[in-house]
Amino acid sequence: MIRFDHSHVMVTFHQYSKDKSPRVKKALADTICDALEIHATLEEEIFYPVMRQRDAKEPFIHEAEPEHDEMRRIIAELRRTSGADPRHDDLVMELMRDVIHHVADEETTLLPQAEAILGKQRLSEMGADMNVRRMQLLGPKAGKVAKEHVVGFSGSTAAMVVGAAGALLAAFALVPKKETWKSKPASV
Repeated sequence: MIRFDHSHVMVTFHQYSKDKSPRVKKALADTICDALEIHATLEEEIFYPVMRQRDAKEPFIHEAEPEHDEMRRIIAELRRTSGADPRHDDLVMELMRDVIHHVADEETTLLPQAEAILGKQRLSEMGADMNVRRMQLLGPKAGKVAKEHVVGFSGSTAAMVVGAAGALLAAFALVPKKETWKSKPASV
């Protein structure tokens, strides 16, 4: 799940360019900001605490949250700028540099370590917990996020497919599961 989030943000960064319209640039930046805020919350609330319990000496665990704080500072400034503001492009590039550095550290050090020490069962449980929390965080802003994707990814078929697939997965996760005969307790 963490790697999927990283990929989603990188695809979105890839869509951003200075020559896009201010409206599209703002939508892409907002998509990036929303995704990063949710991702950081999931890591801080679920993933990092588990990793600290298993290996409190891992230096990246202690660097990650200050990196998230810096990311949030840039996001706050980015949200205050319009897509037409020349600083907007610079802020997106600054955020991208920080995110690429953070992702590289996580994917080369922390995630392989988590896979080695936690095991598939614990990772699956954490993934489920992260999915539940993601839906809680995404729910109030689902319409906004969907609109940002439509505006930001307009003109990119591959990105639209990835965005639509992500939206469908999110919508599917929000739909309450119907009880089936397999999930009903047997009558005595």
